[in-house]
Amino acid sequence: MARITVEDCLKKVPSRFTLVHLASQRGRQLMKGAPPLVKTDNKAIVTALREIAASKVFLAVDTKPKRGEPKE
Repeated sequence: MARITVEDCLKKVPSRFTLVHLASQRGRQLMKGAPPLVKTDNKAIVTALREIAASKVFLAVDTKPKRGEPKE
């Protein structure tokens, strides 16, 4: 199987910081028993990166204003 690179993932995620945050969250989910979205025999963090590169996992942005914040 081909290696996964940070550059592959950065095509799907806007910044390295966001990529690290997203991969760590997904890696924790996988270690707690979440089913993988891509077929692989790698460790949880590599599986998370493969899922990001395959566009199976992405960052959701909450646009709803929080309590106490002014509405635009």
